[in-house]
Amino acid sequence: MPPQEGTYVPHQSHPRILGLDVGSKTIGMAVSDPLGITAQGLDTIRRQNRRLDFGQLREVIVKYAVTEIVVGYPLRMSGAEGTQAEKMQIFAEDLRKHFRIPVHLCDERLTSAQANRLLRDSEMSIKRRGEVVDKLAAVLILQSWMETRTSGNGL
Repeated sequence: MPPQEGTYVPHQSHPRILGLDVGSKTIGMAVSDPLGITAQGLDTIRRQNRRLDFGQLREVIVKYAVTEIVVGYPLRMSGAEGTQAEKMQIFAEDLRKHFRIPVHLCDERLTSAQANRLLRDSEMSIKRRGEVVDKLAAVLILQSWMETRTSGNGL
């Protein structure tokens, strides 16, 4: 039965995008909002091993119906790739193979520094800052990627 005139019918929301700030000990996570406008921080994963890490990522991908992943790409300040960038290329390829969804790399050179600066300027305790810096870095990575993509300059 068609909706009555004046009845609000929600439209299909944007596919959700997962942003990751991958470190050796943690994976900071953020997900796009249902409209694809802002990035929302999620709980950080404490890395254990590939199987368990990917299991936790799978739960998030299923819960939020994620259709794309953005991984922070740690280039050197000069723009050159180093060993960390190479590790993220391999990690991104592993994600593509494992989850069979598009995975993008996003320049993250300044996100951790920006996250630390924002948190330092807050009145948050040092301990609490350490707990949320990876989440905030993931939010900044995803937000930056979404804004670049919207402006037509996406990777």
